[in-house]
Parts: sequence; C-alpha cells; structure tokens
Amino acid sequence: MKRVAIQGFVGSFHDIAAHQYFDGEQLQLVCCATFEEVFEHLAKDPTMIGMTAIENTIAGSLLHNYELLRDSGMTVVGEHKLHISHCICCLPDDSWETVSEVHSHPVALMQCRQFLAGHPELKLVECDDTAGSARDIAEGARRGCAAICSSDAARIYGMKILEDHIEDNKHNYTRFLVSCNPGKADFLRPLDKTDKASLVFALPHEEGSLSQVLSILSFYKINLTKIQSLPIIGHEWEYLFYVDVTYDNLTRYRQSIDAITPLTRELKILGEYQDGKQSA
Repeated sequence: MKRVAIQGFVGSFHDIAAHQYFDGEQLQLVCCATFEEVFEHLAKDPTMIGMTAIENTIAGSLLHNYELLRDSGMTVVGEHKLHISHCICCLPDDSWETVSEVHSHPVALMQCRQFLAGHPELKLVECDDTAGSARDIAEGARRGCAAICSSDAARIYGMKILEDHIEDNKHNYTRFLVSCNPGKADFLRPLDKTDKASLVFALPHEEGSLSQVLSILSFYKINLTKIQSLPIIGHEWEYLFYVDVTYDNLTRYRQSIDAITPLTRELKILGEYQDGKQSA
C-alpha cells in the first residue's frame, strides 16, 4: 500500500489524480490543509509520496509550489494531467429554488464564472477546498448552500448534483507532480524510461546568459516545454528559472546538463520522469 499526501479532502481533484496515476493500487491518503503540510509529511516520513498541483491550463502556474518543491529536497518521479470538470451540488432536500449560496475554492469559482453570472442571486463563498466545501455542507446539514466540486466528491458526500460540467472552458487541465524522498525515487520510476525532466537554476546577470543555455539545449535536441522565472528574494532583478524539458535519448540529455552547468548557478535537477498522459 502506498501512502500519498495530498492537499485537500477525499473526493478532491488531488485525490482523483492520485488514484488515476496509481491506477489499480491500494492507497492510503493523508489529507492536508495546505501544500506546506504535504511537504512537511514528506520530510518526516521517507516512505511518503506527495501529489501536488503545479499548473493549470487556465489559471496558470502555482508559483509557490515551485518554491516548496525546490526547498523540500524531494525528487519528482512522475506527473499526471487531469481533466478538470466541475458540478454544482446541494443537500438532497434542496433545489434551485432554495439555494442562496455557493461555496468552493476561489480557483473553481473563477473557472465557472460564466455559469455563475447566469445565477446572480447566488452569494459566492470562498473555501480552502472544492471537496471540503461539499463535505462541510453535508456534515453540517447546511440548507440553502451549494458547493462547486467534482461529481465524485458530490457522490461521496451524498450531495444532489444540480448541474454537471459547469466549467467555462472544457479544455481545463491541471498538471500534478508526484514527488518523494530521493532515496525512494528509483523504486517509483524506471530511470532508463524517463523522457522528461524538471530543472531549476540561476544565471549570472549578463547579456545573453539565458539564450546561451537555450542554444545548448537546442543543439542537443532537448525540447523545452516550459520555462518559469521567479525572483530571488534579496537579490534585486535576479531570477530562478524553472524549466521543463523532454528528450528521447537519456545520454544526450545528460550531456546537455553537463554542457549548461558551467553557465548556470545553483543548477538542480528537481526530477527525471516519464511525460504524463492527459486524462480524457
């Protein structure tokens, strides 16, 4: 059985992503209120696995999670791209006529903005978690309150679905990273089958420093799939660059890392893993 720390509650999108990624395996979820708590569990228990969202096709990158990952010393061993679909649900005895509030995570509310604009009578209430909002309404028997969450969460907590697939953009995906203690990494991913890596590095404040690195990656036929810069606190106008690359030759990828290392500062490989499949 694998122990997996997630942000959120049973029925959350982190829960769904974990079960899809470890399809067919027995999981013991450790539900955390914050992403900081997820990485605290990973630090305390070397057998624990973490599942954390890192970017969304609509809301963009979760910048703080990049920092948490880098500072944690954990290794990324996999990724999963989950299709995000929201429903609005309420207690079985409630209906559109009795519901006056809708509770959910602020990102979920934002992703259903057009739908909610059609229901101006509903008061929006921000919560820490989508599934948690459904759970709180169900356990508290809070009449007149609805939740926006996954349809799985609605069923788990015995809620009635008023309408499903209410997200504005049907091409809504969240990318999750699977991370663990570096000593456990090779038990969770076949290194010889990896084709993607996440890196972070700083660069000297010199003209052309980034273009040199990108040129070398191109020379070795390493495909850059994402680049995200974050300021280095206390160093004005200096940045850390978080980069995702894909490759089809592990040796050539390793050669490219050796080639760019002298041009960078504090280069760190956050993880090498297989490019995640996109759920339907």
